[in-house]
Amino acid sequence: MNKTFEQWITNYITEQKKAIDSIPVEKIKDLINKLAEALKKDRQIFILGNGGSAANATHFAGDLGKSSSDATGRRFKVLTLNDNMSWLTALGNDYTYEDVFVGQLQNYAKPKDICIAISASGNSPNVVKTLVWAKKHQLQTIAIVGGKKGKLAEIADHTIVIDSTHVGRIEDASMTALHLLCYAFIEHPEWAKIS
Repeated sequence: MNKTFEQWITNYITEQKKAIDSIPVEKIKDLINKLAEALKKDRQIFILGNGGSAANATHFAGDLGKSSSDATGRRFKVLTLNDNMSWLTALGNDYTYEDVFVGQLQNYAKPKDICIAISASGNSPNVVKTLVWAKKHQLQTIAIVGGKKGKLAEIADHTIVIDSTHVGRIEDASMTALHLLCYAFIEHPEWAKIS
């Protein structure tokens, strides 16, 4: 039994490393520049997802809004669209679950703001609808998706594809990509001025 456990754990870690290795360095670099520009021009950054991706969105907003802002001496305007339970459930109840994110974005978004959508499948209807709305209203759109890519990869201006179809590995590698975006400014605050 122990050998089976050890082999499964070893295989899981090996596959997780492959998922992390698939994070496209050049695209992360481009997104660091986009966030630096948003900071400089006082633009809003919205992030959203369901389930584990919602947790990643919340984590990212906390890191960027607090730690990255502390390091740069300027405040990132970042808002997670999956954290306001009263508003989210009101939209879901009174409209449809597909409207829980776009209904909030309608209140805040301005052209050239940034909307980051996270979805392992790339096909979550409420996330897809939000990115479609964001693109139509001239926001800069970013998708972080798994190996199947889905509709989000077709819609987004910029896409980070985690080359895996395993939801757990996609979520873990997505958080690594998001940490890269935050820690770029935490560890190199001067990069906030490069855009």
